Amino acid sequence: MNIKIISVDFQKDFTSNKGHWFKPRPSVNFVKKILIPFLREKKIKITEIISDYRQPRLGDPGKGCYPGKEGFISEIPDEIKLKNLWIKCMNSPIWIRKNIGNPNKKPGLPYQNPRLFTRWVHSTIGKPKKNEMVVLIGLTLDCCVSFVAQELTWRGYKVKILKEAVDTFIYSGKKEKETILDTIKANHWAEIISWKELKKILL
Repeated sequence: MNIKIISVDFQKDFTSNKGHWFKPRPSVNFVKKILIPFLREKKIKITEIISDYRQPRLGDPGKGCYPGKEGFISEIPDEIKLKNLWIKCMNSPIWIRKNIGNPNKKPGLPYQNPRLFTRWVHSTIGKPKKNEMVVLIGLTLDCCVSFVAQELTWRGYKVKILKEAVDTFIYSGKKEKETILDTIKANHWAEIISWKELKKILL
């Protein structure tokens, strides 16, 4: 089984205790202390999707992950990730903007470009294959991770979410997380995989 791992929004505005959207989410410690060391040891590189959440973003007053500032920085080490990252500006990865990720330019209004996202996915992890699995990690489960799962599933990929490596935006506890994971599975957006199951495949 060929495994492709994609990290979503594992940026300091979510993961650092000084971050704009920080919550003490257990998945952050799992990724930093268990998953990243494992990937580094096995020389496994992953793909990354990050966000530029500057305003303007019509319909969404939230602002953070400013390019050039601490909160924009990814906590996925360079040595375990591919260079060809994708930057989005809304929860769904098909939303981009002019000057996205550029700290020296004024950001444009978000707009959808599903074809460009498809081309990026194909060039980064390849087209869907029968013996291939795409595993998602990152933040947050009920927002960006779910939207990425949907877009990949609708493009024909076999998507799984690594249970220990995701958490919700509010994070009110395990029950909330389990409910959302069940909803994602019931809607056929992704299957759920545990670290024990994934590690066995990767080994």
